[in-house]
Amino acid sequence: MAKKTPAKNINYFEKYIRWFWILFSSGILFIILIFLLASWGVFGEMPDHTVLENPKTNLATEIISSDAKTLGKFYFNDNRTPVDYDELPQHLVDALIATEDARYHSHSGIDTRGTLRAILTLGNGGGASTISQQLAKQLFHGEGSKNTLGRITQKVKEWIIAIRLERQYTKEEIIAQYFNIYDFLNNADGIRSAARIYFGKEPSELDLKEASMLVGMFKNSSLYNPRVRPELTKNRRNVVLAQMAKYDYITEKVKDSVQQLELDLNYSPESHREGIATYFREYLRDFIKKWIEDNPKPDGTKYNLYSDGLKIYTTIDSRMQQYAEDAVQQHMPRLQAEFFHQNTPQRNPTAPFLELTVGAIDTLMKRSMKQSERWRKMKYDLKKSDDEIIASFNKPTEMTIFSWEGEIDTIMKPWDSMRYYKSFLHPGMMSMDPQTGHVKAWVGGMNYKHFQYDHVKTSKRQVGSTFKPFVYATAIDQLHYSPCDELPDTPFCIEKYKYGNPEEWCPKNSSDEYGGVRTLKNALANSVNTVTARLIDKVGPQPVIDLAEKLGVTTEIPPVPSIALGTTDLSVYEMVGAYSAFANKGVYTKPVMVMSIEDKNGAILYQFTPETRDVLSDEAAYITVKLLEGVTQYGSGVRLRTKGADEYRAEYREIITGYPYQFTNPIAGKTGTTQNQSDGWFMGMVPNLVTGVWVGAEERAAHFASITYGQGASMALPIWAIYMRSCYEDEDLNISKEDFVAPKELSINVDCSKSGELLEDNKGEIQETPDELEF
Repeated sequence: MAKKTPAKNINYFEKYIRWFWILFSSGILFIILIFLLASWGVFGEMPDHTVLENPKTNLATEIISSDAKTLGKFYFNDNRTPVDYDELPQHLVDALIATEDARYHSHSGIDTRGTLRAILTLGNGGGASTISQQLAKQLFHGEGSKNTLGRITQKVKEWIIAIRLERQYTKEEIIAQYFNIYDFLNNADGIRSAARIYFGKEPSELDLKEASMLVGMFKNSSLYNPRVRPELTKNRRNVVLAQMAKYDYITEKVKDSVQQLELDLNYSPESHREGIATYFREYLRDFIKKWIEDNPKPDGTKYNLYSDGLKIYTTIDSRMQQYAEDAVQQHMPRLQAEFFHQNTPQRNPTAPFLELTVGAIDTLMKRSMKQSERWRKMKYDLKKSDDEIIASFNKPTEMTIFSWEGEIDTIMKPWDSMRYYKSFLHPGMMSMDPQTGHVKAWVGGMNYKHFQYDHVKTSKRQVGSTFKPFVYATAIDQLHYSPCDELPDTPFCIEKYKYGNPEEWCPKNSSDEYGGVRTLKNALANSVNTVTARLIDKVGPQPVIDLAEKLGVTTEIPPVPSIALGTTDLSVYEMVGAYSAFANKGVYTKPVMVMSIEDKNGAILYQFTPETRDVLSDEAAYITVKLLEGVTQYGSGVRLRTKGADEYRAEYREIITGYPYQFTNPIAGKTGTTQNQSDGWFMGMVPNLVTGVWVGAEERAAHFASITYGQGASMALPIWAIYMRSCYEDEDLNISKEDFVAPKELSINVDCSKSGELLEDNKGEIQETPDELEF
């Protein structure tokens, strides 16, 4: 007979069972209560449905070229531009899932299996955070708490938010958000910035090696920083590749092969002072700020240029912009080398200045000192006295200075660095489609990091002979002159007080050679001052000024005859806009740089409206163009047509005055050289592209001593030629090589047999002579 279990033991067992279920149920209820309290915001604010639908992240404003390339961004701290899931390559997504959340597609925000493993092993078996949880932390919590209770409550909040995110978004949308939110360091916020900064690519272009490196950085981007710890980062990348092989995303053979490869970074920092079109981007910043002031959001608040994720669609063509910058980079170091050669202390004791006394140079330098950023900061930010500031300019200081061979770390007095920078020649260049007004390239200088002053729109310098076409166009429009009409090339004076002239004005040809007659085409091609003076005397200064204003020149021009020779200071921007009307059949089209602005959701906020006006008759514009063609056929721009080389200093002949351009297509243009060779200009036109180039030093007293290098044909024309050669080689740009289109009815003769002949005293290539500006 079986022995009965004592009733007392049964009661104890039942008691234990009861207490187990009470404790178990209490634990479950406690966990539920914790989750409820957390969801109610007891442990801190929780995002509601609206916030989850539109999580607040700072998005950089993106500047987009006409060929759909990113030129740059505006941002303060977050250089973030989001991408959609379909812009991510599959191996990038696979690498993330294999490394961070292998069961991503089988859970709803919380990986129960991984969580239990983490609890049982006290975290030694690996973390249990899902991609959704990590996104929740990135979006709404940031850094973790340092105490145990805080970590627990934060983890609970992450679980709740993760579940809500899974309900709110698809799995693909969550992955895209996670890639977009992460900070990869070095201003690489989000996967798009990271791909561009570390590899110079768009995310869709990342290969397996690159994708696995970026995914490896998710563990700790500060620790796995490829620029600081490349070997450690490479090891982490190889762990990612091993995880991908483990979960059959790649084969063992592929894993072994890729693990042997180096990181192969193509570090391309995205900062406001680096990259492409830096001067244009700075102009654009001011443009958008003004637009923001006048165009508030529907709720009355203002857009934030640095965090609202605006998209600015510009007219700049990234290819043409690069060609323009490359042209400057090719020509300017060579020109600068010659300038340095001519301005050594042995050859020029007042280098880099000419015709200035020591006292005048000291005055100039002191003026520059008080205009400097260093003076402004010390005077107004640090409240230093003038004596203290002046003393600081004479104290040796560690600094990094610009050179064409690369930046130089040195110790130098700020005063000496100022004088060093006065030696540099600067470029300004703008290229525009004359029919649409679309600005295709904008180079405001040679290095924005060291020289912030823009030489396209802000800077205005004497334009020299490039102003003469306005005089000729006025004469053609009013007096119906033909390119074949002749005027005497003899000394000529405009009497005192005529046109308000304070003194009798007798401009000279710089060669002091006169005689005979010249056709208008020959006279403009060779920048003959006496002929231009005769023309402005026939039409008067005011009609020329009126024409310039209609052509978009906003600078005030004094109504005196000397303007005919280019005494006025104008910008490259004004000159290109004005010349474009000649190529556009007499119709002025205002230059445009911004086509449209969109918000982060793609809604159009601004749409460009073209501004045009008729300025000249089709016939007058065409005849002016035919005159300007003479400049490149046999005038001061003839080196565009030849492969000659002048017999100047042999070591620089090939790189400075050698010109193997050999253009054969129709080109209308005009060189310009101001008195003392302070400014060199070239304005060049083909039917669908007008480009202006200026070169000169910051101070007009710093210039070449002779016309050999100091003329527009040597200083500015080579930049135009190198740029155009690159544009023509890129057939996708469709830059015209055709003739300028003639009007259907042409009443003025342009085909005269002698219009292309040179006078007997002008043989070979014509060197432009500086314009005589004295009264």
